[in-house]
Amino acid sequence: MSAPTHPGIRTTTTGVDTRLPWWALVLPAAAFLALLVLMTGSDGAQATPGELAGGRVLEHLWQTLAL
Repeated sequence: MSAPTHPGIRTTTTGVDTRLPWWALVLPAAAFLALLVLMTGSDGAQATPGELAGGRVLEHLWQTLAL
């Protein structure tokens, strides 16, 4: 006699659950946004008065993605 499975769990033919929990996507995105806000929101710690940290980060991202 087999035991009933939980109705909310979807399994494939191999028997492995392929769904991600909601927090597996939300937590890394929230951590990234929090760090980005901390980096760009530090107005008092500018090394040069005319350059923003957020602009430097975005410039480095564009240069990296342009490879």
